[in-house]
Amino acid sequence: MDLDEVDKGILYLLQRDAREITTQEMADQVGVSASTVRNRIKQMEEYGIIRGYYPDIDYDKAGLQLYVEIICSAPNPQREQLAGQARDIGGIISIREVLNGEDNMQIDAVGTDSDDVARITDELSELGVRVVNTKIIKNTVIQPFNYFGEHVVEGDRSE
Repeated sequence: MDLDEVDKGILYLLQRDAREITTQEMADQVGVSASTVRNRIKQMEEYGIIRGYYPDIDYDKAGLQLYVEIICSAPNPQREQLAGQARDIGGIISIREVLNGEDNMQIDAVGTDSDDVARITDELSELGVRVVNTKIIKNTVIQPFNYFGEHVVEGDRSE
């Protein structure tokens, strides 16, 4: 699917605040009808461009003080398979497969205490993933990728 300026504007607005913005508000900002916005969103979901809508959770406020990044090394031929198996480990919330370097898997996990984090790293080791390092995450800030239509939303349609 080739994304046009309307699609990019919609993606930008969804990244900024998918929960609160209405299709009419998006339509007003990108210059199309609300039904066009709904149809474009549906099409981007069907093509797999939009993969989901996720809450931004403050784990500390939710009583889960240990939000950790686990840097791992997995054999390249098995990396994708091991990443899939790691999804089943309780406490893991995201997995990124890295294409280059030896430390080719980055996993974010949430635990209630240090024993919980140790359990997660032990289960990863049992799968055949070598845990290289763990880092406690203090905060994560997510912002929209401005390639997706910031100039359309801002009203500059000359580009």
